[in-house]
Amino acid sequence: MKQFARLQHNERGAAAVEMALALPVLVSMIYGIFQVGLLYQANAGMQHALGEGARMATLCTPTGTTCTSPTNDELKARMTAKLFGKGDGAFTVQEPGTGAGYRDLRITYVKRMNFLFMTGPTITLNRDKRAYVADTQLPDCSEAQIAAGTTSGCIAPSP
Repeated sequence: MKQFARLQHNERGAAAVEMALALPVLVSMIYGIFQVGLLYQANAGMQHALGEGARMATLCTPTGTTCTSPTNDELKARMTAKLFGKGDGAFTVQEPGTGAGYRDLRITYVKRMNFLFMTGPTITLNRDKRAYVADTQLPDCSEAQIAAGTTSGCIAPSP
């Protein structure tokens, strides 16, 4: 009985027990915050890649009296090359959609959340961007452009 009374008032090791109970929860929360940070990084990578793809889609390379726009394969390759923030998820660069005067670009990211002691839901991020493409017919050069000798990107009249 005396030993039980002595153990009741003894607080040695209480901090170790509290730490053993709180540490797994704390580590799981910190790891979960890290996992959400990876989602933000993947989102930033998707936005960057879409911006680069849209920039490329608006280009028009002069060829004679017309100009050519990049192909869908060139756009996909450019966006894939500019992606960052993969983590343990997977990016999918989709085939660009083509409309009258524009291209729709789309990237998808899928990641299964992991919180150390339990798995979370599968998160899917979708990002789209519409890029308006340049007219494929080059404009006529203005008199000022002809006088200045800057006739690249326009059609100069024949002498």
